[in-house]
Amino acid sequence: MLYQEPMLREGALQDQVIIVTGGGTGLGRAMTKYFLELGAKCVISSRKLDVLEKTAEELMHETGGKVLPVQCDVREYHQVEQMVADTLAHFGKIDALVNNAAGNFISPTEKVNPKGFSTVMNIVLQGTYNCTYAVGTHWIETKQTNKKVLNIVATFAWTGSGYVVPSACAKSGVLTMTKSLAVEWAKYGMRFNAIAPGYFPTKGMVDRLFPENLQKMLDPTANTPVKRAGEFQELANLAAYLVSDYSGFVNGECITLDGGAVLVDGTMNYLDKIPAEMWNEIEQMVRAANKRG
Repeated sequence: MLYQEPMLREGALQDQVIIVTGGGTGLGRAMTKYFLELGAKCVISSRKLDVLEKTAEELMHETGGKVLPVQCDVREYHQVEQMVADTLAHFGKIDALVNNAAGNFISPTEKVNPKGFSTVMNIVLQGTYNCTYAVGTHWIETKQTNKKVLNIVATFAWTGSGYVVPSACAKSGVLTMTKSLAVEWAKYGMRFNAIAPGYFPTKGMVDRLFPENLQKMLDPTANTPVKRAGEFQELANLAAYLVSDYSGFVNGECITLDGGAVLVDGTMNYLDKIPAEMWNEIEQMVRAANKRG
């Protein structure tokens, strides 16, 4: 299947320096791998340095590219500033930023306390702003142009969704930020776009959003017209296109990549089917997954 294969020509991102937050695992790792295969140099960040270092070593072995792992909690602006400084010291420039770091969990909203809500908002919305501000103001101050920011959102960013209210609110804010800065900062030579992925199963996402007992009850692909999950290469292809010069006239766009699921129901509202008594069990499984992750 062609959608499982690389899309852009060899060297399409040659010598570009790209920061990928949440780049140590899952979709972030997949995007980073393809960027490297296209000739980019990458910085991957997250809170877990051991995971980043392992991923960086694997990716450099697999692709022959250069990867700098940087420990960074995107909620903490001073850490973001240090990530930018480390990138510039190591590679000398930044050409693109991919805001992929995220936090999410499923829960009836009455079980989400203010701390849980703030945690997700601070990672997704505040973290995206922190990284965008730090990198964007560097570009403005140094008068650099032809720079790109790619944000990873979700289809419920514009529809809203029960059972993931913190994430829905945060992703909605990121989508609004994308469109706002696409207009305001275009004059500085920046483009802003977003991808709203559908069901791309990663271990972390499955453990947190679709624990084993929930998978048995609900098939995440059931509402997807094409009746399958997404392939990592599909997302990597789209991401690479949006941070490349091939997409030079694409600005302020959010591209949905979900097999048409949003046209049926791109929300998590189908979780209404879960019996109330099962939520405590699900909560314990998600907490265990968070500790392992």
